[in-house]
Amino acid sequence: MAVFHRPRTLEEACELMATLDTPAVHGGGTALQLRATQGAPQPGHLVDLAAIEGLDAVAETAGGLRLGPLVTLRRMERDPVVTSAVPLAARAYAAVAHPRIRNVATVAGNLAFADPRLDPLGALQVLDAHVEATSRTGSRRLAVRELFTGPERTALAPDEIVTAVDVPRQPSGAHAFVKYTSLSESDWPCVSVAALAVRAGGSTELRLGLGAVADTPRYVAVQLPTGTGDDDAVDAARRLAEPVLDPVADVRGGVAYKRHLALLAVEEAVRAIWKETR
Repeated sequence: MAVFHRPRTLEEACELMATLDTPAVHGGGTALQLRATQGAPQPGHLVDLAAIEGLDAVAETAGGLRLGPLVTLRRMERDPVVTSAVPLAARAYAAVAHPRIRNVATVAGNLAFADPRLDPLGALQVLDAHVEATSRTGSRRLAVRELFTGPERTALAPDEIVTAVDVPRQPSGAHAFVKYTSLSESDWPCVSVAALAVRAGGSTELRLGLGAVADTPRYVAVQLPTGTGDDDAVDAARRLAEPVLDPVADVRGGVAYKRHLALLAVEEAVRAIWKETR
């Protein structure tokens, strides 16, 4: 059984992460429990962040929002500051599992778990979010688009703690979030698509964040001339997404089925955006 530590400062937490044998950060604990039920190797020490002041804060900045690592998914779903500044993120967080999970799971834990099926990861890529990773040697910023290196693997060093997530204010423009499941509504998705259209000058940048389609969340974007019709936009989006689709067959469906659903979800998201921009 893991030894539980509750540091009072971030400095103390970083020291524990650097010196303990096989430590893991404990936030909401939902990912750790899931890994335990899957038979994954368990950490020897848990470094709990709950006693460190300020890590559950949502702060408005000049550019958007700065989220503490212990902000819950439920707060991301419901907090008016979040729903106003980054409505696409709020929609994606609202799609995770069910309220009992969202009331406990945290923003940083969701990112560090790095399961490619997690609903918010595509939205955070689309919104150009960054994480702040801190160790006893200092802090660094990583783009969420560059964070995921494999299934449940990230570019974080073993002793680093996600200490903040910076999400730029969502650009004006239409957005959509589409999720398809084949079992229960609260189950892992077969596919999820976060989509955002950003107009600039004579073109519209269409950004797509794709979940559950490969071993990492995928991000693609394309510039379309202003005035592009919805059929042409859908065709462009499908051509853009198709090469990155590499789903894994499981109880929720085979590879061909999941690829088909992914392209349907892309089409649904793009048509919803184009309908809104008319």
